[in-house]
Amino acid sequence: MTAQTDTPGSVTTVYKVSGMSCGHCEGAVSGELSELPGVTSVKAVASTGEVTVVSTTALDEEAVRAAVDEAGFELAGRA
Repeated sequence: MTAQTDTPGSVTTVYKVSGMSCGHCEGAVSGELSELPGVTSVKAVASTGEVTVVSTTALDEEAVRAAVDEAGFELAGRA
């Protein structure tokens, strides 16, 4: 899935993250991604491995990858 604009001034992107297995994992990934500039909302779902990020502009995928790595997981790409 590519980034899509939901409302004026926001971009929603869904990423696949491997290795998440519980709520703690979801929190770790969400916490790191929330710190990226422009991010307004993050929802991680361990059961599907999907992380939905809402931001004011499209995010740099390398920055997203670095944040996911910092949380201890691997960005598999966009869903």
